[in-house]
Amino acid sequence: MSQLSEFLGAKVEAQRAYYHSGATLPYSFRRRQLRRLQEALIEWEGPLCEALWKDLHKSPQEAILTEISIVQGEIRNHLRNLRRWMRPQRIPTPLKMTPSRTRVLSEPLGTSLIISPWNYPVQLLLNPLVGAISAGCTAVLKTSPAVPNVSRVLEQMIGLTFEERYIFAVGGHRDVNTALLEQQFDLIFFTGSPSLGHTVMEAAARNLTPVVLELGGKSPTIVCRSADVARAAKRIAWGKSLNAGQTCIAPDYLLIHSSLKESFVEAFRKELHRLHGADIAQSAHYGRLVNDKAFDRVSAYLADGEVLVGGTTDRAERYIEPTLLEVTNPNAAVMQEEIFGPVLPLLTFEKLDEVIDFVTTRPKPLALYIFGSQGDCKEILRCTSSGGACVNDTIMHIANERAPFGGVGNSGMGSYHGKRSFDAFSHARTVVSTPTCIDLPFRYMPYRLWALVKRLL
Repeated sequence: MSQLSEFLGAKVEAQRAYYHSGATLPYSFRRRQLRRLQEALIEWEGPLCEALWKDLHKSPQEAILTEISIVQGEIRNHLRNLRRWMRPQRIPTPLKMTPSRTRVLSEPLGTSLIISPWNYPVQLLLNPLVGAISAGCTAVLKTSPAVPNVSRVLEQMIGLTFEERYIFAVGGHRDVNTALLEQQFDLIFFTGSPSLGHTVMEAAARNLTPVVLELGGKSPTIVCRSADVARAAKRIAWGKSLNAGQTCIAPDYLLIHSSLKESFVEAFRKELHRLHGADIAQSAHYGRLVNDKAFDRVSAYLADGEVLVGGTTDRAERYIEPTLLEVTNPNAAVMQEEIFGPVLPLLTFEKLDEVIDFVTTRPKPLALYIFGSQGDCKEILRCTSSGGACVNDTIMHIANERAPFGGVGNSGMGSYHGKRSFDAFSHARTVVSTPTCIDLPFRYMPYRLWALVKRLL
């Protein structure tokens, strides 16, 4: 075993011992730790915003809107509801089990591993942590090396807020991921690409460790003939330019009715101007690609179609202008993998059946966005599947901390936010209690009065 594996193994074993001491179980302890995280976010808001600007050119306003405020909302929801979620749940018991009583206990799974990506490095590390704390688990947190400034601040914040034997944050590259996945955890919570999701699931299978996988995919955006074009353009332009398109639920490609194409292109151009000004490169609210590799990959997609809006790039700045790209070949590279950048391929359609066939013959996406009348939207929702969806909007389904968020099929498994986060880190333990003062003989051999017993089954 390598020194790195030994070091991380010791951290995991210390957390396991701390968990088995029972220290994390009381309601008062969980509530106190949620408060500590809440206070830490307030104290470290400035350094976190500064680090997000350095790594992703993310403005303080966007950092608070899409990262810190979402975690704060999650914490508030857990603080309001934790006592109720922890209560044993009484379950009706059938007559055949008289005089027994049934209840379900929510018990923590134990020691968890949370691996976060780089695109929303604060939200996607700390939101699952809220669930781990409220469920009564310990947690090892793995930050992303792609955003070194944010990771350093997060590791410092966690180190000064919690004991390592309770919550421990570690950085590093894939060697650290590999060493962590060699350890035995009671739950692995991973957010990242589907390809890395396979690696995590394979590692978890060795120990039969349960996983929550929050992956990505190509999220379709459909603009029906019945859509409000101006409103659709505004909300799609915002959703695609947020974090320079580096959002797992960003609109990935656009399917638009052919009759609306020209009006949408002009409306999209105007909305980008309203959002970011005449020179988007100078906007204080428009991000940059995370590194040169990401820039080269995304900018190469511009050769796969005709640029209708945008198209300007600057490799030195890792800047790609929000770009609307008309694509005629659905098998082009830009239509195969999740783009994870500010390029939006556009394809036209004539009938809703074409859209439904196009979406359902591809892997299930993490998000689906539909713009149109109630009837059109209802039909598309009925015939398709996705992790989540918005009708006449984009992105906003992640903002409701009371609603579950997660993928399906290729875009992930399991969900979180609100009580789903508490449940993700918990085991629902059924307990049947039977009094000793009564012991009905019907279940025992040789099964007397069988005709009566059979009627009760």
